[in-house]
Amino acid sequence: MKKFIQTLKNIWSIEELRSKILVTLTLVAVYRLGTHIVLPGMNPTLINTAGGGAGSIIGLIDAFAGGAFNQASILALGIMPYISASIFMQLMTILYPPFQKLQKEGESGRKKINQYTRYLAVFVTILQANAYVSYLHQTNSAAMIAGFRDLFRISTTVILTGGTLFVMWLSERITDKGLGNGSSVIIMVGILARLPQSIWQEWGAQSAKGGAGLLYFVIMLAVLVAIIMGLIVLIQGVRKIPVQYAKQIVGNRQFGGARQFLPMKVNSAGVMPIIFAQAIMFLPTLLSGFETTKGVARVFSDHSNPWYMVVYAVMVIGFTFLYTALIFNPKQIADDLKRNNGFIPGVKPGQPTADYIGAVMDKITLPGAVLLAVVGILPGFAQRLGIQPGFSTFFGGTSLLIMVGVILDTLQQIETQLLMRQYDGLMKSGRIQGRQTVSPASSI
Repeated sequence: MKKFIQTLKNIWSIEELRSKILVTLTLVAVYRLGTHIVLPGMNPTLINTAGGGAGSIIGLIDAFAGGAFNQASILALGIMPYISASIFMQLMTILYPPFQKLQKEGESGRKKINQYTRYLAVFVTILQANAYVSYLHQTNSAAMIAGFRDLFRISTTVILTGGTLFVMWLSERITDKGLGNGSSVIIMVGILARLPQSIWQEWGAQSAKGGAGLLYFVIMLAVLVAIIMGLIVLIQGVRKIPVQYAKQIVGNRQFGGARQFLPMKVNSAGVMPIIFAQAIMFLPTLLSGFETTKGVARVFSDHSNPWYMVVYAVMVIGFTFLYTALIFNPKQIADDLKRNNGFIPGVKPGQPTADYIGAVMDKITLPGAVLLAVVGILPGFAQRLGIQPGFSTFFGGTSLLIMVGVILDTLQQIETQLLMRQYDGLMKSGRIQGRQTVSPASSI
């Protein structure tokens, strides 16, 4: 405890770090305040906040928006249109040659790509805002003020678009002046905002069962801590490939000759395979209106169904290999090593090095994909064991992956600031490793 208190004092004594923490907390507070402001034309007392279930697409969107989606808030769409645009642009930089060239131009190219992402985010927001208005007409028509109905679609589209742009601005300010990646922090805050209420609901449900329920609740929390610890290992797990750099003599000085390591992440795809798999798994639910497909739609709308979990796990594994193949280029890594006079001991430079790196990546991607699939279906298992649907989402899936990853990134930045000023790190042994994210798409 004494060590912890001293670490907090060290953090607060660094003026730059203290400023970053205060800026982040202030901007997050502004965002959370905005999520409770209801759209004009809606009666707050009549809004149906139930929305979709924890496993539905509406429940997922509401989780990322911190409850603002079901509350008909001016920030109902949150940062998700920008994240969707970022994912699309990230894929385009991999698949579309002109964007590949932009990315290779350095800082100027990245600025252009970021600008295109913002334009695309505005377009996506307008489309989603119109869809959200239709959703409100279906689920909350009683809450709409009659005299405002004619202007509701136009005003809501404008306000929601402005709200998303405001959240984008907040995320950029957090990235520039605060701690961590802004878009990641905002999503994490939205997810964490549901945690106290979910724990309280679970406590109420278990305490009603008496002493056995309370014991089950304690065991449940212990299992959740164990899952988080395992997830940290999955996020930080790397395979280190030794790399030797050739010696160079320039004048009387020697350069190179150092032995370093090429870190290969076990889970280089991050949370993207789970997001892609969830998007595909939600499609069959659109067929629920047809009599012949109601059974299939029912299976794919229940994430605790065994068939859902099997199909979902297979899709996560497949998307993990696909996304890793898209973002990981062994040929480029081999060329960069050769250009910098680096080589892997026992492996010839060039194509043999690319083949070796690709083979190693395939070997470590398989266990990483399987573990990621297990994380994805854990909420379904939790719900089958009697845990409330809202609390079960914190036992795995997208919410837990994003939450743990963002916290690790933030702690890594804090530890770096401490070590730069000759203070001890946050841990007695080893360093905290984040995901080293560089874009909003990869940050989630």
